Amino acid sequence: MTAHLLVTVAWLLIALYMIFLYAPQEATMGEVQRIFYIHVSAAWTAFLAYFILFLASVRYLWKRSQSADELAYAAGEVGFVFCSVVLVTGPLWAKPVWGIWWTWDARLTSTFVLWLLFISYLMLRSYVLNPSRAAMLGAVVAIIGFVDVPIVYMSIRWWRTQHPQPVIAGDEGSGLDPSMRLTLLVCWGAFLCLFTYLIRQRLVLAEMLRELSTLRRDWIRGT
Repeated sequence: MTAHLLVTVAWLLIALYMIFLYAPQEATMGEVQRIFYIHVSAAWTAFLAYFILFLASVRYLWKRSQSADELAYAAGEVGFVFCSVVLVTGPLWAKPVWGIWWTWDARLTSTFVLWLLFISYLMLRSYVLNPSRAAMLGAVVAIIGFVDVPIVYMSIRWWRTQHPQPVIAGDEGSGLDPSMRLTLLVCWGAFLCLFTYLIRQRLVLAEMLRELSTLRRDWIRGT
């Protein structure tokens, strides 16, 4: 186990301790509110992943940088995982509080569109056989799709939704108890550490695949 993995595991364990034992029980929603820490942290990490995907895609189209393309692909794969966590934890939180698993309001629908954008990007990269063409088309999809990220973030400010109004950077009177805020920040830090570890591992895998491809090509030429 690498040092980064050990730090990640330790941070995740600390985050779990704070979620279930340190943070106080929310007065209205009770224990189910503890999903909030995982749900919000996963959402912020998914936003970061798509932002990296967007920037790396812009750099690839500008410079035709293979390293930028590999970073974009890695961010797309890892971001899809965190966006899926958002869509799983959301209904688990919503059912006890709202009485329904899902509703097509602005926040939920735009988040679902973001998840579909991750899927579309990954499917395009997988099914287009020409690697350079797949990278170019994927970059275009990622750049155009980035418009959905600010829509997801601002949806509860622009429209009336079933989703709760923001408690972080919200209106006057909104906010979190200090211990809840600290728990959220620790949880997000753990998710960022996990995100960074998974991105690094995916980039190492990409380098190994590139070297394997070079060896195979050299072997074919030599036979």
